[in-house]
Amino acid sequence: MTDVYLNQVGLLCALGNDRETVRQRLLAGDRSGLQLSDQWHPEHPSPVGQVHATLPDIPTALARFACRNNQLLMAALDQLRPQWNGLTQSIPPSRIGIVLGTSTSGVDNGEQAMKAWRTQQAAPDSYHYQQQELGNGADFLARLLGVAGPALTLSTACSSSGRALATARSLIRKGVCDVVIAGGADSLCGLTLQGFSSLGAVSPTPCNPFSANRDGINIGEGAALFLLSATPGPVRLSGVGASSDAHHISGPDPHGRGAVAAMAAALHDAGLAPDDIDYLNLHGTATSQNDIMEARAVHELFAGQVPCSATKALTGHCLGAAAALEAALCWLSLTADQPAWPPHCYDGQRDPALPPINLLDGSQPAPATAPRRCQSNAFAFGGNNLSLILETCP
Repeated sequence: MTDVYLNQVGLLCALGNDRETVRQRLLAGDRSGLQLSDQWHPEHPSPVGQVHATLPDIPTALARFACRNNQLLMAALDQLRPQWNGLTQSIPPSRIGIVLGTSTSGVDNGEQAMKAWRTQQAAPDSYHYQQQELGNGADFLARLLGVAGPALTLSTACSSSGRALATARSLIRKGVCDVVIAGGADSLCGLTLQGFSSLGAVSPTPCNPFSANRDGINIGEGAALFLLSATPGPVRLSGVGASSDAHHISGPDPHGRGAVAAMAAALHDAGLAPDDIDYLNLHGTATSQNDIMEARAVHELFAGQVPCSATKALTGHCLGAAAALEAALCWLSLTADQPAWPPHCYDGQRDPALPPINLLDGSQPAPATAPRRCQSNAFAFGGNNLSLILETCP
C-alpha cells in the first residue's frame, strides 16, 4: 500500500497565525487567545477562540467566493507555497486535488444579508449565495490555484476536515491524484454560537475538559491545510479509522463504543498496537456527555496509560476545522526540535466519576523523549467518529 505523507502544514487559530507561533503557544499552554465576546450572541458573552490576523483579500475575479472562511484558507495556503511550488511544478493540473471539510462555510455572509432583508433593505452588494454553499471552499482553492483534479468538500460536523485528510489519502493511494491539498476551515458566526448555546453546550467561562467542573465548550475558528503526496516527508498519515454509531443526533453513545471502534480501526490500519501510540489528542469538548464517553473509550482501549490532552482548551472548538487543526498540532509536536508534549489545560479538578486517563496536566512529568506516533480523535454529531494516526519518518 502506498505511503502518504503530510509534507507541510499551514494553519492559523486562536493560538497564532503561523506554525512557529502556534507551536510555542501550544506547548506553553497559552489560553490568552480565548477572549470573552458577545459579538455573535448579543448579551450572552462567552470565551471564543477568534483569529486575530490581517487576512488576505479575495481576488476581484473570484469575488463571489469572498467570505471569511476563504480568507482563512488563503492565509493557511500562503504557508504552503514554497513546498507547493516544489511538489507540483511537473504535475498536470488534472492530477492535483483539493479536499476540504467545513460546517459553516460563509454562513456569516448569509446572516448579514438576512439582517438587511428583515429591515426591508437590500442585501449587501458584496453578498452572493455561493459564499455560504458548503462546497465553496474547495471550488475557491481549485480556481485560485488553477488545478483541475477532484475538488471536494465534506461536511460531517466536527469530523469533517479529518475525513478530508482520509479522503485525500485515498485519492493518492488509488492513483487518482499525485498531490492533494486537504484540511478545512470554519469561522465564527451566529449560527454556531447561538445554536450550541440553545443546546446548553456553551460555557460562559474558559472550558474545563475532563474536569469535575466542566460545563460546556468554547467555540473557536481557524484553518489548517496539509500538502499530501507520496513523496517522502517529515510525517506519514499512517492510520485512519472511522465509525458511525448513530446513537443520537447530537449526543454520543455514552458507552463510547463508536469511539473505541474508530480508534481501534486506525490502529489496525497503521499496523500498530495501543502501546505503540506515544500521544493521544483527545476530542475533549468539555461537555458532560462527550468527556465521560471519551474517557471510557480511552480507558478501555489504552488502559488509561497513553499520555493525552485536549487542545480545544487552547483553540476553542473549531467545529468542521477541528479535526485537521488538531492533526496539525500533532504534526507540530512531531516535527519540533525538542520533545514537545501539548499540555492539558483546565482547572486541575479531575472528575472522580471518569475512568482514569493519563492527562498531561502537570501532575506528573511529561515523557523526556519526543513523541514519534500521535493519534487524534474527532467525534461528531450523529456519531460520525474519526481517528487519525500521524507518525514521524526518519
